[in-house]
Amino acid sequence: MRIISGQHKGKRITAPKKLPIRPTTDFAKEALFNIINNRFHFKDLEVLDLFSGSGNISYEFGSRGSGPITSVDANFDCVKFIKKTGDELELNITPVKSDVFKYLEKAPVKVDIIFADPPYDMDVASLQKIVAITFDRELLKEDGALIIEHSKRLDLSGTPHFEEIRKYGNSVFSFFS
Repeated sequence: MRIISGQHKGKRITAPKKLPIRPTTDFAKEALFNIINNRFHFKDLEVLDLFSGSGNISYEFGSRGSGPITSVDANFDCVKFIKKTGDELELNITPVKSDVFKYLEKAPVKVDIIFADPPYDMDVASLQKIVAITFDRELLKEDGALIIEHSKRLDLSGTPHFEEIRKYGNSVFSFFS
C-alpha cells in the first residue's frame, strides 16, 4: 500500500504479513479521497478510523494534514503497527485497541469524518448499528460524514441518514450525513 497524496505522497508502507487485514486498494482509496476532497478541507479535519487494520486510511488523512486522528482496532498487532508507523511519519494518530462497538458506545469524541472498514463478511444489521450509534450519540460535527466501506453484496441505501453510494471494483463506499 502507498500514501497517495500530501506530505508523504508516494511513501510505500508494508504491513507485517501476520496482520489480519484487507487494505483498501489504492484505486478505491484514491477515488474515495477525491470525493472527500470535494466536500472538506483536509487541514485539521478530526477523523475516527474504525476497524483501522494497517492504518492505511489514517495515514492518508494524516499525510494530507488532518488530525487528530483516532484509529480503532481490536487487534493488538494492528494497533502496535499503527502506533509505530504513525510515529515514524510524525502524524497526529492515536491508535486505540478496542472493540469498535464498545468504543462507539463510550467514545468521548465529536469528529468531522468517521470512516469504517469492517470485515467484508459483517452483516447489514451490524453495519446499521454503526450508523445508529453514530447518529444517536451525535458523534459527528455539523456537516460531518460517516463513510462505511463494505462488500458490493450489501445494500445500505435503506438505512437512515443514507446519502449516496460509490462503487469501485469490489469496494463500495456508503456515505451517511
